[in-house]
Amino acid sequence: MAFVQFSKVSLAFGDRDILKEVSVNLQSGTKAALTGANGTGKSTLIKVMAGLMQPDSGTRVAQKDARIAYLPQSGLTHKGCTLKEEADKAFQFGYEMQEKIDELGERLKTNATDAIIEEQSRLIQALDDSGWHRREATAESVLIGLGFTREDFGRNTEEFSGGWQMRIALAKALMQNPDILLLDEPTNYLDLEARNWLEGFLKDFRGGFLLVSHDRYFLDVTINEVYELFNGELKQYSGNFTHYEKVREQELVTLMHEYEKQQEEIAHLQEFIDRFRYKATKAVAAQERIKMLDKILEHKIEIPESLKKIHFKFPAAPHAGRLVLRLNGITKSYDGTEKILDNLELTLENGERLVVAGRNGAGKSTLLRIIAGQDPDFTGEIVPGAGVQMGYFSQDNAEKIKGQQSILDYLESEAPLELIPKLRDMLGAFLFRGDDVYKSLDVLSGGEKSRVALLLLLLKPINLLILDEPTNHLDMHSKDVLLQAMMDFGGTVIFVSHDRGFIEGAATKVLELKHGEYKYFPGDYKYYLEQIEKQEGKGDVLFSKNLKSKTKLDSEAYLPLASAAKASSATPSAGSDNPRNAGSASGAQLSWEEQKKLEAAKRKKEKALAECENKIAELEEKKAEYENQMANPEVYSNGEKAKAVQTKIEELASQISEWEEKWAELAE
Repeated sequence: MAFVQFSKVSLAFGDRDILKEVSVNLQSGTKAALTGANGTGKSTLIKVMAGLMQPDSGTRVAQKDARIAYLPQSGLTHKGCTLKEEADKAFQFGYEMQEKIDELGERLKTNATDAIIEEQSRLIQALDDSGWHRREATAESVLIGLGFTREDFGRNTEEFSGGWQMRIALAKALMQNPDILLLDEPTNYLDLEARNWLEGFLKDFRGGFLLVSHDRYFLDVTINEVYELFNGELKQYSGNFTHYEKVREQELVTLMHEYEKQQEEIAHLQEFIDRFRYKATKAVAAQERIKMLDKILEHKIEIPESLKKIHFKFPAAPHAGRLVLRLNGITKSYDGTEKILDNLELTLENGERLVVAGRNGAGKSTLLRIIAGQDPDFTGEIVPGAGVQMGYFSQDNAEKIKGQQSILDYLESEAPLELIPKLRDMLGAFLFRGDDVYKSLDVLSGGEKSRVALLLLLLKPINLLILDEPTNHLDMHSKDVLLQAMMDFGGTVIFVSHDRGFIEGAATKVLELKHGEYKYFPGDYKYYLEQIEKQEGKGDVLFSKNLKSKTKLDSEAYLPLASAAKASSATPSAGSDNPRNAGSASGAQLSWEEQKKLEAAKRKKEKALAECENKIAELEEKKAEYENQMANPEVYSNGEKAKAVQTKIEELASQISEWEEKWAELAE
């Protein structure tokens, strides 16, 4: 059994202890996560394990010929060859072993000793066990699993972006079939499909692995033990990550009690010292208290930042109508080539949290930019509802944050007055702790700017949030804080994320994009996965470019989102609400007259729906005007005027309710 063992390893940077007598044993079958707050030294520890950094003291023992593969967080690039040629470099160990085998074969011709025969047999067996002879099939399987296509195999590696460069590096680490695999944030640049594939790979992996990740779901399904690095010390916990958090939270209750007790004692001693230090009659007693305080501070209790519970809420969402957004026939293509979005239609209601899912390149970010008004180059119509105030976050927008102001000053200048006292806690939740809040905007990294941009957006009173990868550059604790804030948010959310745990916690509806087509699922992410599983093996018949938003769903089919399929597809009979009839492409074609009647009926219903929506929006605007009048001193201070305005508000509310009932009947 291959292993790498570290015993009492210590490392310090200046006067700060990064590792203090850390011991860990990694072997075949190890499935472990390494966790700890940002800046605790996780990446440093992994580099020491990989042999890339020497500790100040301690020992590292590895089994002879044990192969260790290491993936850093970022910074790797590849150039000078094709993707296929770069992938083949992962098997260099096999070429070297084959050379040794051939060399030993030549020596056996002249000197056939038992030692040479045994060494050659050992190497031949090791080469067979490594899977080297199946390297071409392995390379193809891993590359496709991580999202590359066969067409990519012949492309030069320098053509790939930074995220895809890291995928190449990850693929090479996996292809080596090492004894020990060390992965530092391997999911940072992966979409959901690639993450799912990597989960399966690690479940079947025969070697041992240690990984760092801020994706709770990914950890829960891949690991069975957790190492926590805190204050330079390493502690082991059995079970998956969720179990570790529960055990650690129980420990924290006791730790917090001891922490608070110690803080009280420190405050009491410090108060005595400050009061009597310079009084001659109390000087001796003060010196005794100083000694006592120094002794306590030598063993000061620290609370892990990752386990401190910080909560905040968005500012109250301004009032908006029931219908928040309607997309009519949104179509988008690049350079006149294949359409990335084709006749997409969507109706979004107040309070929904819609996740846009799909592979990289499916058009998720493009759709969000169009909705947010950042990309005007499309055809179709975007109709916001009454009172909608939109806020948009993306990594690109973060780069616009510049200036000499500190982070704290910048946010204080933008935040509502009632949130200014909470800014420190909110900054801490987004990984800006201690003196970090005084950093100048101009010196922030890309990830830090993203966190500032996200926090800035969350401070504003808006009722439609559009978030493109909001969890990037956040640790697990920060994701939890953001998720809870989104759950408490009174408005509507459209978002894209590759963090499955975050999606499962946040999404109430799913829109899936694929090859210019789309499907709508009127349930959470688990419902979406159940429906996808049910449709496996049934083809893409139900993957329609034109689906209707309020069609009812039977137990085995998708609920569609926009209008009926194109004329070339079979059309359901009038009044039918069975999507399996709507999606049947194998039935007899309708006659031209029947098609014309159905199209006319469809247009009539769509017109009636639009009239309802317009009437509701008109009434909601009037109601909002009267509600604003109630804030006028001339109205609320006059009983008769206030009563008249309130009566009008109630009348409008009743009318809105009636029109919404009509809308619901038509939609069904």
